[in-house]
Amino acid sequence: MRAALVQMSSSDDPGTNLAAMRSMIAQAVAGGADLICTPENANCVTSNRAHQAAVLRAEAGDETLAGLREEAARHGVWLSIGSLGLRSGDADGRFANRSFLIDPTGAIAAHYDKIHMFDVALGQGEHYAESAAFRPGDRAVVVDTPLARIGLTICYDLRFAHLHRALAQAGAQIVLGPSAFTVPTGRAHWEVLLRARAIETGAFVLAAAQTGIHPRTVDGPERRTWGHSLAVSPWGDVLADAGEGPGVTLVDLDLAQVDEARRRIPALIHDRPFTGP
Repeated sequence: MRAALVQMSSSDDPGTNLAAMRSMIAQAVAGGADLICTPENANCVTSNRAHQAAVLRAEAGDETLAGLREEAARHGVWLSIGSLGLRSGDADGRFANRSFLIDPTGAIAAHYDKIHMFDVALGQGEHYAESAAFRPGDRAVVVDTPLARIGLTICYDLRFAHLHRALAQAGAQIVLGPSAFTVPTGRAHWEVLLRARAIETGAFVLAAAQTGIHPRTVDGPERRTWGHSLAVSPWGDVLADAGEGPGVTLVDLDLAQVDEARRRIPALIHDRPFTGP
Protein backbone atom coordinates (compact mmCIF):
# COMPACT_ATOMS: atom_id res chain seq x y z
CA MET A 1 0.00 0.00 0.00
CA ARG A 2 1.06 3.61 -0.49
CA ALA A 3 0.50 6.23 2.22
CA ALA A 4 0.70 10.00 1.98
CA LEU A 5 1.70 12.34 4.81
CA VAL A 6 0.17 15.79 4.46
CA GLN A 7 2.30 18.41 6.20
CA MET A 8 0.75 21.85 6.60
CA SER A 9 0.86 25.15 8.48
CA SER A 10 -2.77 25.47 9.49
CA SER A 11 -3.99 28.98 10.23
CA ASP A 12 -6.78 30.02 12.59
CA ASP A 13 -9.24 30.10 9.65
CA PRO A 14 -10.98 26.75 8.99
CA GLY A 15 -12.02 27.68 5.44
CA THR A 16 -8.46 28.46 4.38
CA ASN A 17 -7.22 25.22 5.91
CA LEU A 18 -9.88 23.15 4.15
CA ALA A 19 -8.89 24.63 0.79
CA ALA A 20 -5.24 23.77 1.45
CA MET A 21 -6.11 20.19 2.37
CA ARG A 22 -8.26 19.73 -0.73
CA SER A 23 -5.28 20.70 -2.87
CA MET A 24 -2.84 18.42 -1.04
CA ILE A 25 -5.26 15.49 -1.08
CA ALA A 26 -5.46 15.85 -4.86
CA GLN A 27 -1.64 15.78 -5.01
CA ALA A 28 -1.56 12.64 -2.87
CA VAL A 29 -4.15 10.93 -5.07
CA ALA A 30 -2.17 11.84 -8.18
CA GLY A 31 0.81 10.16 -6.51
CA GLY A 32 -1.11 6.92 -6.06
CA ALA A 33 -1.86 7.11 -2.32
CA ASP A 34 -4.28 4.57 -0.83
CA LEU A 35 -4.24 6.19 2.63
CA ILE A 36 -3.86 9.94 3.12
CA CYS A 37 -2.96 11.32 6.56
CA THR A 38 -3.43 14.91 7.73
CA PRO A 39 -2.03 16.41 10.98
CA GLU A 40 -3.49 17.35 14.33
CA ASN A 41 -5.54 20.58 14.53
CA ALA A 42 -6.15 20.44 10.80
CA ASN A 43 -9.09 22.86 10.93
CA CYS A 44 -7.71 25.53 13.26
CA VAL A 45 -4.46 26.36 15.04
CA THR A 46 -4.90 29.13 17.59
CA SER A 47 -4.30 29.87 21.25
CA ASN A 48 -7.09 32.47 21.28
CA ARG A 49 -9.91 30.78 23.20
CA ALA A 50 -12.50 33.36 22.16
CA HIS A 51 -11.64 32.73 18.51
CA GLN A 52 -11.98 28.97 19.04
CA ALA A 53 -15.42 29.53 20.50
CA ALA A 54 -16.35 31.63 17.47
CA VAL A 55 -15.16 29.32 14.69
CA LEU A 56 -15.33 25.75 15.99
CA ARG A 57 -18.50 23.73 15.37
CA ALA A 58 -20.10 20.53 16.59
CA GLU A 59 -19.30 17.41 14.56
CA ALA A 60 -22.65 17.38 12.77
CA GLY A 61 -22.20 20.93 11.50
CA ASP A 62 -18.46 21.10 10.92
CA GLU A 63 -17.68 22.23 7.38
CA THR A 64 -14.12 20.86 7.45
CA LEU A 65 -15.32 17.36 8.30
CA ALA A 66 -18.03 17.52 5.64
CA GLY A 67 -15.57 18.81 3.03
CA LEU A 68 -12.97 16.16 3.77
CA ARG A 69 -15.57 13.41 3.65
CA GLU A 70 -16.46 14.72 0.19
CA GLU A 71 -12.81 14.53 -0.84
CA ALA A 72 -12.45 10.92 0.34
CA ALA A 73 -15.55 9.92 -1.61
CA ARG A 74 -14.55 11.92 -4.70
CA HIS A 75 -11.17 10.24 -4.92
CA GLY A 76 -12.12 6.83 -3.48
CA VAL A 77 -9.37 6.80 -0.84
CA TRP A 78 -8.98 6.22 2.88
CA LEU A 79 -8.43 9.50 4.69
CA SER A 80 -7.12 10.06 8.20
CA ILE A 81 -8.21 13.45 9.47
CA GLY A 82 -5.47 13.82 12.07
CA SER A 83 -7.70 15.83 14.34
CA LEU A 84 -10.29 18.58 14.37
CA GLY A 85 -11.20 20.90 17.19
CA LEU A 86 -14.94 20.42 17.72
CA ARG A 87 -17.60 21.60 20.11
CA SER A 88 -18.31 18.70 22.45
CA GLY A 89 -21.54 19.78 24.13
CA ASP A 90 -19.89 19.37 27.53
CA ALA A 91 -21.34 21.50 30.30
CA ASP A 92 -17.98 23.13 31.00
CA GLY A 93 -17.69 24.29 27.39
CA ARG A 94 -14.49 22.42 26.57
CA PHE A 95 -13.90 21.18 23.04
CA ALA A 96 -12.99 17.73 21.72
CA ASN A 97 -9.68 17.08 19.93
CA ARG A 98 -11.05 14.36 17.62
CA SER A 99 -9.45 12.23 14.93
CA PHE A 100 -11.46 10.60 12.14
CA LEU A 101 -10.80 7.74 9.75
CA ILE A 102 -12.90 8.21 6.61
CA ASP A 103 -13.54 5.35 4.18
CA PRO A 104 -13.54 5.62 0.35
CA THR A 105 -17.31 6.24 0.30
CA GLY A 106 -16.92 9.25 2.58
CA ALA A 107 -18.38 7.47 5.62
CA ILE A 108 -16.82 7.83 9.07
CA ALA A 109 -15.24 4.44 9.76
CA ALA A 110 -14.08 5.44 13.26
CA HIS A 111 -13.26 8.40 15.46
CA TYR A 112 -10.92 8.85 18.40
CA ASP A 113 -10.76 11.59 21.04
CA LYS A 114 -7.25 12.44 22.24
CA ILE A 115 -6.69 10.83 25.64
CA HIS A 116 -3.58 12.59 26.93
CA MET A 117 -3.71 16.37 27.29
CA PHE A 118 -0.63 18.52 26.60
CA ASP A 119 -0.28 20.36 29.92
CA VAL A 120 3.40 21.31 30.08
CA ALA A 121 5.80 24.14 30.94
CA LEU A 122 8.75 24.08 28.52
CA GLY A 123 10.53 27.12 29.94
CA GLN A 124 11.34 30.54 28.45
CA GLY A 125 7.68 31.47 28.67
CA GLU A 126 6.43 28.59 26.54
CA HIS A 127 3.66 26.71 28.33
CA TYR A 128 0.50 24.91 27.30
CA ALA A 129 -2.66 23.86 29.12
CA GLU A 130 -4.62 21.81 26.60
CA SER A 131 -6.97 20.48 29.26
CA ALA A 132 -8.22 24.02 29.93
CA ALA A 133 -9.85 24.11 26.48
CA PHE A 134 -10.20 20.43 25.52
CA ARG A 135 -11.63 17.53 27.44
CA PRO A 136 -9.77 14.21 27.22
CA GLY A 137 -11.12 11.05 25.67
CA ASP A 138 -11.10 7.70 27.45
CA ARG A 139 -11.28 5.05 24.71
CA ALA A 140 -8.51 3.52 22.60
CA VAL A 141 -9.45 2.75 18.99
CA VAL A 142 -8.28 0.18 16.43
CA VAL A 143 -9.98 0.01 13.02
CA ASP A 144 -10.13 -2.89 10.58
CA THR A 145 -9.76 -1.71 6.98
CA PRO A 146 -9.02 -3.55 3.72
CA LEU A 147 -5.60 -1.87 3.76
CA ALA A 148 -4.52 -2.76 7.30
CA ARG A 149 -5.60 -2.82 10.93
CA ILE A 150 -5.02 0.76 12.07
CA GLY A 151 -4.59 2.21 15.56
CA LEU A 152 -5.39 5.85 16.28
CA THR A 153 -3.45 8.26 18.50
CA ILE A 154 -2.89 12.04 18.55
CA CYS A 155 0.34 13.96 19.29
CA TYR A 156 1.03 13.93 23.07
CA ASP A 157 -0.23 10.31 23.16
CA LEU A 158 3.16 9.52 21.63
CA ARG A 159 4.75 9.72 25.09
CA PHE A 160 2.53 6.96 26.50
CA ALA A 161 4.00 3.65 25.44
CA HIS A 162 1.29 1.60 27.13
CA LEU A 163 -1.37 3.03 24.79
CA HIS A 164 0.65 2.04 21.72
CA ARG A 165 1.29 -1.41 23.19
CA ALA A 166 -2.44 -1.90 23.75
CA LEU A 167 -3.15 -0.94 20.14
CA ALA A 168 -0.52 -3.36 18.84
CA GLN A 169 -1.74 -6.17 21.08
CA ALA A 170 -5.21 -5.53 19.62
CA GLY A 171 -3.71 -6.20 16.20
CA ALA A 172 -2.77 -2.75 14.89
CA GLN A 173 -0.31 -3.02 11.98
CA ILE A 174 -0.17 0.74 11.48
CA VAL A 175 -0.35 3.35 14.23
CA LEU A 176 -1.22 6.90 13.23
CA GLY A 177 0.31 9.76 15.21
CA PRO A 178 -0.93 13.08 13.76
CA SER A 179 0.75 15.92 15.59
CA ALA A 180 1.42 19.61 16.14
CA PHE A 181 4.72 19.19 18.03
CA THR A 182 6.44 22.24 19.47
CA VAL A 183 9.89 23.12 18.17
CA PRO A 184 11.79 22.46 21.44
CA THR A 185 10.20 19.06 22.02
CA GLY A 186 10.32 18.21 18.33
CA ARG A 187 14.02 18.90 18.09
CA ALA A 188 14.77 16.82 21.20
CA HIS A 189 12.24 14.00 21.16
CA TRP A 190 10.14 13.67 17.97
CA GLU A 191 12.14 11.16 15.94
CA VAL A 192 13.42 9.10 18.86
CA LEU A 193 9.93 8.68 20.31
CA LEU A 194 8.38 7.70 16.98
CA ARG A 195 11.12 5.18 16.33
CA ALA A 196 10.74 3.78 19.84
CA ARG A 197 6.99 3.34 19.47
CA ALA A 198 7.50 1.53 16.13
CA ILE A 199 10.20 -0.75 17.57
CA GLU A 200 8.21 -1.56 20.71
CA THR A 201 5.06 -2.44 18.77
CA GLY A 202 6.50 -3.92 15.58
CA ALA A 203 4.10 -1.64 13.68
CA PHE A 204 4.44 1.03 11.05
CA VAL A 205 4.08 4.49 12.59
CA LEU A 206 2.79 7.28 10.36
CA ALA A 207 2.97 10.76 11.85
CA ALA A 208 1.65 13.66 9.75
CA ALA A 209 2.65 16.96 11.35
CA GLN A 210 1.98 20.65 11.46
CA THR A 211 4.98 22.82 10.55
CA GLY A 212 6.39 26.33 10.65
CA ILE A 213 4.84 29.60 11.79
CA HIS A 214 1.05 29.48 11.75
CA PRO A 215 -0.79 32.40 10.09
CA ARG A 216 -3.20 34.36 12.29
CA THR A 217 -6.26 36.48 11.56
CA VAL A 218 -6.79 37.42 15.22
CA ASP A 219 -4.50 38.30 18.10
CA GLY A 220 -2.90 35.52 20.09
CA PRO A 221 0.49 34.00 20.87
CA GLU A 222 2.53 33.00 17.84
CA ARG A 223 2.48 29.27 17.21
CA ARG A 224 5.45 27.51 15.64
CA THR A 225 5.57 23.75 15.08
CA TRP A 226 8.35 21.30 14.26
CA GLY A 227 7.22 19.62 11.05
CA HIS A 228 9.28 16.58 9.96
CA SER A 229 6.31 14.29 9.32
CA LEU A 230 7.75 10.78 9.61
CA ALA A 231 7.01 7.28 8.41
CA VAL A 232 8.80 4.63 10.48
CA SER A 233 9.06 0.91 9.74
CA PRO A 234 8.30 -1.86 12.27
CA TRP A 235 12.06 -2.31 12.69
CA GLY A 236 12.51 1.36 13.54
CA ASP A 237 13.89 2.62 10.23
CA VAL A 238 12.85 6.11 9.09
CA LEU A 239 11.26 5.55 5.69
CA ALA A 240 10.37 9.17 4.99
CA ASP A 241 10.97 12.59 6.57
CA ALA A 242 8.98 15.53 5.19
CA GLY A 243 11.42 18.17 6.42
CA GLU A 244 10.18 21.61 7.42
CA GLY A 245 8.03 22.82 4.52
CA PRO A 246 4.35 22.17 3.78
CA GLY A 247 3.70 19.46 1.22
CA VAL A 248 2.86 15.83 0.52
CA THR A 249 5.25 12.95 1.23
CA LEU A 250 4.56 9.51 -0.25
CA VAL A 251 5.79 6.23 1.23
CA ASP A 252 5.23 2.58 0.29
CA LEU A 253 4.47 0.12 3.08
CA ASP A 254 4.95 -3.66 2.97
CA LEU A 255 2.77 -5.08 5.72
CA ALA A 256 4.74 -8.33 5.65
CA GLN A 257 7.36 -6.37 7.58
CA VAL A 258 4.99 -6.22 10.55
CA ASP A 259 4.77 -10.01 10.79
CA GLU A 260 8.53 -10.31 10.27
CA ALA A 261 9.40 -7.82 13.03
CA ARG A 262 7.01 -9.46 15.48
CA ARG A 263 8.33 -12.93 14.60
CA ARG A 264 11.93 -11.88 15.17
CA ILE A 265 11.18 -10.16 18.50
CA PRO A 266 7.81 -11.36 19.85
CA ALA A 267 7.81 -8.93 22.78
CA LEU A 268 4.07 -8.29 22.44
CA ILE A 269 3.38 -11.79 23.82
CA HIS A 270 6.06 -11.76 26.51
CA ASP A 271 4.24 -9.73 29.16
CA ARG A 272 4.62 -11.08 32.66
CA PRO A 273 2.82 -10.05 35.83
CA PHE A 274 4.86 -8.26 38.47
CA THR A 275 4.39 -6.47 41.74
CA GLY A 276 4.78 -2.72 41.78
CA PRO A 277 7.77 -0.94 43.26
